[in-house]
Amino acid sequence: MRNIAALRNIFSNLSLRKAGAGVARARIILLLLLFACVYGVIAARLVYLGIAPETAAQKARAADAVAQARPDVFDRKGRLIATDVRTPSLFAEPKRIIDVDEATDLLLKTLPDLDRADLRARLTSKRYFAWLRREITPEQQRSIHRLGLPGIGFLKEYKRVYPNGPLASHLLGQVNVDNQGILGLEKWIDSRGLSALHLAGFATNHNLAPVEIALDLDVQQAVRDELIIAKDRFKAQAANALVIDVHTGEIVSMVSLPDFDPNRSGSPKDTSRFNRLMTGVFEMGSTFKALTVAMALDSGKINMNSKFDATHPLKYGKHTINDFHPQRRVLSTSEVFTYSSNIGSARMALALGVDAHKAFMKKMGLLERLRTELPESAMPLIPNPWSEINTVTIAFGHGLSVTPLQAVKATAALVNGGHLIEPTFLRRSEAEAKANVPRVIKQSTSDQMRHLMRLNVEIGSAKRAEVEGYFVGGKTGTSEKVERGRYSKNKLLTAFMGIFPADKPRYLVLVMLDEPQKEQGAAAATAGLNAAPVAGKIIARIA
Repeated sequence: MRNIAALRNIFSNLSLRKAGAGVARARIILLLLLFACVYGVIAARLVYLGIAPETAAQKARAADAVAQARPDVFDRKGRLIATDVRTPSLFAEPKRIIDVDEATDLLLKTLPDLDRADLRARLTSKRYFAWLRREITPEQQRSIHRLGLPGIGFLKEYKRVYPNGPLASHLLGQVNVDNQGILGLEKWIDSRGLSALHLAGFATNHNLAPVEIALDLDVQQAVRDELIIAKDRFKAQAANALVIDVHTGEIVSMVSLPDFDPNRSGSPKDTSRFNRLMTGVFEMGSTFKALTVAMALDSGKINMNSKFDATHPLKYGKHTINDFHPQRRVLSTSEVFTYSSNIGSARMALALGVDAHKAFMKKMGLLERLRTELPESAMPLIPNPWSEINTVTIAFGHGLSVTPLQAVKATAALVNGGHLIEPTFLRRSEAEAKANVPRVIKQSTSDQMRHLMRLNVEIGSAKRAEVEGYFVGGKTGTSEKVERGRYSKNKLLTAFMGIFPADKPRYLVLVMLDEPQKEQGAAAATAGLNAAPVAGKIIARIA
């Protein structure tokens, strides 16, 4: 009897387990069916949205998501230099237009610059939505609203406004009609994640942190004023200037003339939108002699009293190297610098050799593309192969083309104690700037370069850069431009690299004039006669 009872219990438990398993299986099947229904509904909705025509309201909302807000931009003193305003745009719902001819005539009375044929084509299109004019004025909106035309509507969009017009155009850049950055800092802002926020719907004018940049509007205004005067005075094709803090790498001012008004749309191919300081590459002339002398002094093989024969032109193969102000005697290292001797600079570089020269240029960041927040930059033009004749000419600033900002970066390292600091358009402390940066020359070499630059303003080619009450130092550079594969004697690029105060440099000022003309009564159109005095006037205003 006990065995029979035990068997009954076993069979009873098995039956219960089978029943439980059946219930569980049924629940799983029911859950799968439920998920299938939910996903089926979602898929059907997606298919519907994919094939169903958009309504004008949907299209308008989509457009509103495109022209999104951008963060305000302030200079280093908290002054607004770029912001957004809400502005109306005009659109049509062609299928709701009753009388196309009437609508066309009435709209043209308010917006006479619209093209009649294009306007009529938009009003008669088979689309549910068509833009007629982006960014109209409130007065135009009121006039069109009073017309009472069915199928005509307005959409509030964000419009970028630059209160200072062209003052900092090449730095700030520009946006397109959809408020998306297409140049300069505006394009960089989009690359930092603003576009992704737009797509996610999180970018509004209330939650975007402002961008504070290193630019000083006062300095920018002074620099631009003096450049405009200089461009006109010397009848130059272009004029450029830059002010940088040599210890932080902050770009306090950057002006490239001709410039443009970012409040007005224009073609990216317009030459006024060409930032010569970032996207132009130039042979920087005798300003490169500062690098040659620094390389020589830092090597330990040459000192300030080393001698270089400049009694005769230097013959190198079929080339003859001459000095612009020939002394026709043996020159010391300091005299090579102050007399801006091409012969002495070439001999100095040859004494160290091609490999050492090329390695120094690479160490100074002159053989690769310079990267900053601004997306526009250019590759330097490097000789290949790099032979002895290249070292000879590069020693005095011909044969290697770099962007002016690259040259500024390298020259700043010569006077800030030897630190090669990356330039930046954003605010940065000295500690942040010098964290993990390479030292490219010794402190003692930097001290000697400061002395030579000051000496050059006192008695050398840069005397016209002197400013009463300030210790100004610097190096002039005049290079002949290449035309049809040959150097032109009549087309010059002049530059001046100035530092102040020279006893303890804080700022470096670069001034460049493209094809300046000789003034009446002047001996030439070299940098000492134009770029240097312009830099002196800038320093006098901003120092």
